[in-house]
Parts: sequence; C-alpha cells; structure tokens
Amino acid sequence: MENQTTNVSPQDNGKTVAIVSYLTFIGWIVAFVLNNGNKTSIGSYHIRQSLMLFICSFALGIINFITGFIPVIGRIVSFACIIAYVALFVFWIIGFINAVNGQEKPIPVIGDKANEMLKGVA
Repeated sequence: MENQTTNVSPQDNGKTVAIVSYLTFIGWIVAFVLNNGNKTSIGSYHIRQSLMLFICSFALGIINFITGFIPVIGRIVSFACIIAYVALFVFWIIGFINAVNGQEKPIPVIGDKANEMLKGVA
C-alpha cells in the first residue's frame, strides 16, 4: 500500500471551511477551528455569515418562547417567527450555495450586518 499525500490549495481549503460552516452549529465550530489553522478570506467570510444565521435563529427561538406565554400576542409572534424561520432557511440556502460556488456574496438582509458586527470573529 502506497502512501499518498494530496496537496490542497488554500482556495479548496477555504471553500471546504465555508461549506462546513453552514452544516449545523457543530459544523460551524469545526469550520472555525479549521479556519484558525489556515485562515482564508472565503472561510472567514462564510463563518461570519453562518454565525449571523445561527444568532438570528437563536434570538427568534427566545422571542418565540417568551411571548408564547401571552395568549393573543404569543400567537401573532409565533406566526411571525414561522415566517422569519422560513426566511432564514432561504438565506441559509443562498449562503450555502455561495459557499459551494466559492463566492463571497452577502446573505440578503443580514449579510452586510454580519460582516460589520462580526468582523473580529474569524
């Protein structure tokens, strides 16, 4: 059996980190660790984008939970949260496709804020 080593270019490595960052929060942690070993522009960019998606999703969950105890307002907020979750899922798909294509395009609505607010993350 012959030892084979493959050289992965930084672009490939950054693209892998970018893709993995969108695969659950554990995937984000793995991507963050991999990116710290070999920082790439695309990896850092998508780590920030996907983290903003996770933060927004978590915040929606907290808002939905807290207002769930209020009879009328809770139902209205719950409906609004469902719509927001669908939007976040669409944003996740857009970000994932951008990562697969190796593009540094911001996610709609929250992408520019992610780069601004989370610039020190990756």
